[in-house]
Amino acid sequence: MGILIKKIMCAGDNTAPHDIYIHGNRIAGIDEKPAGFTLTDTVNGKDKMLIPGLINSNIHTYMSVFRNGADDLAFDDWFFKHILPLEEKLEPEDAYWGSMLSIVEMIKSGTTCFGDTHIFPDETVRAINVSGIRAVVSRSLTGKDNTDPDGTRMLAEAKSEIEEWKTTERMKFMLAPHSIYACGEGYLQYVRDEAERLGVGIKINLSESRKEFDDCMAEHGCTPVAYADKLGLLTPKTLAVYCVYLTDSDIRILAERGVSVAINPSSNMKLGNGFAPVSKLLAAGVNVCLGTDSAAANNSISMLHEMNMAALIYKGVEKNAGVITAEDVFNFSTRNAAKALGLEGVIGEIKVGTKADLVVIDINNEHFMPATNPISALAYSASGSDVDTVIVDGKLLMDKKVLKTIDEEHVFFAANRIAKRIGLR
Repeated sequence: MGILIKKIMCAGDNTAPHDIYIHGNRIAGIDEKPAGFTLTDTVNGKDKMLIPGLINSNIHTYMSVFRNGADDLAFDDWFFKHILPLEEKLEPEDAYWGSMLSIVEMIKSGTTCFGDTHIFPDETVRAINVSGIRAVVSRSLTGKDNTDPDGTRMLAEAKSEIEEWKTTERMKFMLAPHSIYACGEGYLQYVRDEAERLGVGIKINLSESRKEFDDCMAEHGCTPVAYADKLGLLTPKTLAVYCVYLTDSDIRILAERGVSVAINPSSNMKLGNGFAPVSKLLAAGVNVCLGTDSAAANNSISMLHEMNMAALIYKGVEKNAGVITAEDVFNFSTRNAAKALGLEGVIGEIKVGTKADLVVIDINNEHFMPATNPISALAYSASGSDVDTVIVDGKLLMDKKVLKTIDEEHVFFAANRIAKRIGLR
């Protein structure tokens, strides 16, 4: 199978339109037809721009069925009084449809890969397999120690998924101890050892709320970051999510250990948790990436929307218009995210040899006019409706705004049926 994206401008390259040759699942040539290329599809690049597929570093896809169901609430009320009771009402297949709903939204808004944390074995991976999208999957893990029956069951489920799907190129895995407050010290060490044995990374919610920070100081005499570091959880394969409450010492630890940090500004803002100190993280050399969090916490899981939020919020918070640039948030959503998810050099760039995860943006519209700075337009004025075509692993998942692998009306029907059954109106 060979796709030619003909005469298209590439993001960040203002020289001239390029011909992009996709052979199999990789970019095989730029302006030069590769040997053995057989044309099967052509994408017209006129009035279009090509970008690397956007990467959502942190999401819980199954939770899209909770969208608009627990809004305007403080974090503890939102999570403990509303979300957890709703999760108790879910059946495993509900998670499949929730994941499919999230994937529909992500594809239509230009996301080609996501870092997912779920609680229902096999359902998210089934949705990934059916839809054709790329993902790095983690089963959420909680427990007291290595003898906790629930904790050992969850870890066994995670390992079973890894074993079953390890040969599927579009799926990679991490282990995800939920947080320092949902996992005992012994269990965190247990998960750490298993991650090292399996050769996978660790994804953990870290220092998300003021309560988590204060409780850790009271119980352990140190910050959540310092506590996680003491347990050996922080390595270059670690993705720390949120990181809102950080001391200068915490930032040094994250930088020295090579930890990536996934910021989620819209979710943190909506839940009243505050914002990660991004300028300090960047100054220290920390790899920062961007996530939407779930549709239960953010409502929108469009990465273009999240890029806009990230580009604007920090300017106001720090009273510095240059603190986060359009190019920064573009990198957070492409190259940096690929590195954070263990896919550096595989996706996140338009280069010969990388996987063909690409998005064609329609720039012949009011959002991009006048056509002077496409990267700024992506950060400040673009929307999901500007996405025209989406390619993942060399396959067309959306062509001229039409989904090719998902019956979205069926997904919408299932999502509404689930919401009604669990009591959302």
